[in-house]
Amino acid sequence: MTTDTTVQGAASGATDPGETVLDARGVTMRFGGLTAVRDVNLTVNSGEIVGLIGPNGAGKTTFFNCLTGLYIPTEGEVRYRGQVLPPKSFKVTAAGIARTFQNIRLFANMTVLENVLVGRHTRTREGLWSALLRGPGFHRAEAASRARAMELLAFVGLENKAEHLARNLPYGEQRKLEIARALASEPGLLLLDEPTAGMNPQETRTTEELVFKIRDQGIAVLVIEHDMRFIFNLCDRVAVLVQGEKLIEGDSATVQGDDRVIAAYLGEPFEDAPGDAEAAEVAAAEANAEAPTDSAPGKENDR
Repeated sequence: MTTDTTVQGAASGATDPGETVLDARGVTMRFGGLTAVRDVNLTVNSGEIVGLIGPNGAGKTTFFNCLTGLYIPTEGEVRYRGQVLPPKSFKVTAAGIARTFQNIRLFANMTVLENVLVGRHTRTREGLWSALLRGPGFHRAEAASRARAMELLAFVGLENKAEHLARNLPYGEQRKLEIARALASEPGLLLLDEPTAGMNPQETRTTEELVFKIRDQGIAVLVIEHDMRFIFNLCDRVAVLVQGEKLIEGDSATVQGDDRVIAAYLGEPFEDAPGDAEAAEVAAAEANAEAPTDSAPGKENDR
């Protein structure tokens, strides 16, 4: 038997207004004796866009990896809709959390449509006999997945490039394709890791509008970004990580006016701040932890 659990219209992972979607409590991540993330608490509610900012090496991507099951936190827990998330990335995706990556991770030799169809795997149920016999039920489910994938390509503005190879897309459109593939899993929470990195101002504005459209579909968004104008225009709340610790959280005006945030971005030390040597060691530990997953080209999306 084959079924497709697609819900047309609003995303099937869409949440009720005001519901707490993500609840990270005391998340700590150590690599040996180095602490990359220390006792971070963060919540994201439905209908919210929350930003996560901080200087390079602050632990932002490591924190994302803890949220999505790529890393198992040394301490603390992560809950999605009140349930503790399993320590496996594919199970986190099935639960309702999707993400993009800081470095684009597409199947370069697959078409744009095929890349989005890959994202459908957690929302389809294809039995062995159905797949082997390829009966009417299989074809109906396959057609439903293709229809939903085309809807998502239209949503991000790539419907006319469905049969193009992913590697032939311009950089900005590859970013859009990554977002479409993430949306294919029908998430209730979307995590975006530097979605405007390398973009020109027009592409950045287009991405901002796309994130608002995603929010309007009922999907909560948590975004890491270094473009401060983009973040402060986009987000309802912003949390600041500095050397693995949450420094402050609040609305854009509160965060922009905090002297400690200004000092962190200018490289000036603030009270109890770790030294440069410790920060460099943490950054190196993060890079080493991610190195094995990047060593096999074409396997990035297996995570």
